[in-house]
Amino acid sequence: MAVQLFAHNEKAYCAVAHMLQNAGRAAVIHPTGTGKSFIAFRFVEEHPGARVLWLSPSEYIFKTQLENLCGAQATPANLTFYTYAKLMLLEQQQIETLAPDFIVLDEFHRCGAECWGGGVARLTAAFPHAKLLGLSATSVRYLDNGRDMAMELFEGKIASEMSLGESIVRGILPAPTYINVLYGYQDELEKYQQRVKNLRSPGLQDVNQQYLDALRRALDKAEGMEQIFARHMTPAGKYIVFCSGVEHMREMTAKVPAWFAGVNPDVHTYAVYSDDPETSKSFADFKVDESDALKLLFCINMLNEGVHVKGVAGVVLFRPTVSPIIYKQQIGRALTAGKGGTPTIFDCVCNVDGLCSVDSLQGEIAGAAQRLYANGEGERIQIDHMKIIEQVEDCRALFERLENSLASGWRQYFLAASTYAAEHGDLNIPRKYRTPGGLNLGRWLLLQAEIRDGRQAGVLTEGQIAQLDGIGMVWGNKNEVRWQQNYQKAREYFEQNGNLLVPGNYKTPNGFALGHWLVTLRHQRGGVNPNRALPEARIAQLDAIGMVWDLDDHRWEENYAAAVQYYAAHGDLQIPRTLRTKSGASLGQWLDNMRQDRKNGKQTAYLTPQRIAALDAIGMRWDNDNERRWAQAYAEARAFYEKHGHLRVPGKYVTESGIRLGVWLQAQKRARVNPKTHAKLTPERIALLDGIGIEWETPDSSGGWEYRYQLAAAYLQKHGTATVPTTYKTDNGICLGAWLRRQMKLAGETGATTNLKPLAPWQKEKLEQLGLVPYIAEKIG
Repeated sequence: MAVQLFAHNEKAYCAVAHMLQNAGRAAVIHPTGTGKSFIAFRFVEEHPGARVLWLSPSEYIFKTQLENLCGAQATPANLTFYTYAKLMLLEQQQIETLAPDFIVLDEFHRCGAECWGGGVARLTAAFPHAKLLGLSATSVRYLDNGRDMAMELFEGKIASEMSLGESIVRGILPAPTYINVLYGYQDELEKYQQRVKNLRSPGLQDVNQQYLDALRRALDKAEGMEQIFARHMTPAGKYIVFCSGVEHMREMTAKVPAWFAGVNPDVHTYAVYSDDPETSKSFADFKVDESDALKLLFCINMLNEGVHVKGVAGVVLFRPTVSPIIYKQQIGRALTAGKGGTPTIFDCVCNVDGLCSVDSLQGEIAGAAQRLYANGEGERIQIDHMKIIEQVEDCRALFERLENSLASGWRQYFLAASTYAAEHGDLNIPRKYRTPGGLNLGRWLLLQAEIRDGRQAGVLTEGQIAQLDGIGMVWGNKNEVRWQQNYQKAREYFEQNGNLLVPGNYKTPNGFALGHWLVTLRHQRGGVNPNRALPEARIAQLDAIGMVWDLDDHRWEENYAAAVQYYAAHGDLQIPRTLRTKSGASLGQWLDNMRQDRKNGKQTAYLTPQRIAALDAIGMRWDNDNERRWAQAYAEARAFYEKHGHLRVPGKYVTESGIRLGVWLQAQKRARVNPKTHAKLTPERIALLDGIGIEWETPDSSGGWEYRYQLAAAYLQKHGTATVPTTYKTDNGICLGAWLRRQMKLAGETGATTNLKPLAPWQKEKLEQLGLVPYIAEKIG
């Protein structure tokens, strides 16, 4: 393998080795793209006799890291890989069989999720002497109350730490060109317009309306998206485009012709939806596309961790305000250590707060340069700034002026809130409540809570928060209270049932529609409106109690696992349709559904070629049970015919394979004349049976229709008349007259109604050929 490290990682590796030797645990916190995974691979290489357990959020991340390791494909012999999700599902006995000497926690900040963290805690508790190495671009979970996972997992033992700004200053990562642009600002302006209306003071309204109108004019004069892309994009470049959800992606891809035609009229668009891009043909095609077209890969926050695509010229961030982790991970997709050129970052945000994201990165770069100068390491500085193109610099100043102006009316609303609290003893004000002077006080208080939570644009100082606290402000809004109540019901269900696979129509004992609520959350997570997107903190809460976001995938994996177990026990998948597993899964029905989907050509996201191949690998038969059983019985009938020269099989005859051949042949004969089963005996099957000499009605069968027909034909030939008395019986006791009467009714010539089965077409045809049908109709009845 011969792992080669960059100079910064070589230094980090020495620190890791020393810290593991002395403290038993070490964390490396380096930005995305700096090659920190190579540090762990070097450790694996230099300890071939040690058992290393490597944990990662996804198998794809690990495979990509292996490929980047000088094109290596095979996992090192002394390394065992697990995803955090798989580790979480292991029984304690299975965990104890792992027996690692070293544990690598890749993207270790993800261990803060309750379920994943629980699996890691059980592992480290089972092997307290195993040395622990962690890799991440950040140790802080910003949306989880700022938890520092380096302190929780590694007791603060950080062998090497580097910020994104420092990596750019030192030239480890290329300094990007950063283009800051606001789009979809109409919604943002509407929010400010509403705030101006809520002032209700004519003087305040007039002043702030003037500021708002000036801001609107400035935004209208700013360059549009199409001009920005045309000016700064490489015509044949590759760009990764981040979207917030499926609907948002569809909305953005629909704008490709309008926004990107000025860059290159030939645009190749690709889209990746799943957590594992390796399964996507679209992702593979994007990686190998070296055409002269502009190449855009649209994805949904899925290429954030551990994934790098060679030749990417930049990224386009279509995003609401997000956590610093995701923001820096998305930027990192365009930055790779050792890569030349200047990547471009198009930061396209849909609210004014997002325009400040670049400020934090600028601050990191400036701070890193100052520290190096102060430490006498100025020679290590390769660049002390990055090129920033501010498309809305004047607009941002106008936003700030408007915000400051609106704040001047804050005191007026606060005094009204103080008066209400003094009169009523609380601030439980209905949303639509207005003061006698016309101030919409209920909406204003709700707005303060939304501003504090970051759900609305605006500024709320610590002093203002303290003032509101002093008059009894309740910050938790009704939506948040309702969320916590609903979440507690979901948690109780999980604790009682061990999962969160709640039926859609399920209601709790007190009538709460828990199933419908979870369905709504699944839709909300992939929704189009970024302002209504499910926050990551809530996603993490749900993950902790076993939330399944994609039910189709979960059910497929669950049923496939049951099929694998059945195959291992029986050696085939010849499963009765009604079979249920011990866990209650309708395995036979599910396999029949798979057969039907494939037969109907449903090559969908549910029954993919990969899943078909997985079923093939465990002996799946795609023909259904009825077809298979009929083919088996026919093969036995053919063998009987080839051996005996006829198919006069005794009714109780059973083949060596257990097929009741006599009964089966009689069933085929009945099926031919029974209208309810006639369609099942297809012309192809009839031809196959004719080919091996089946006698549909034997002449000596006194119970058969053909036998009675021959008696009737003989009577007519002998007597020359069809006037057969109703009570007439043949020598062997058959009531021929009554039988002929029934045939008349069944032939339908008199319009008589009957509960008897009608004649088959071939029976009626035989009667007509001998002239019996019209003759009977004339003479009898």
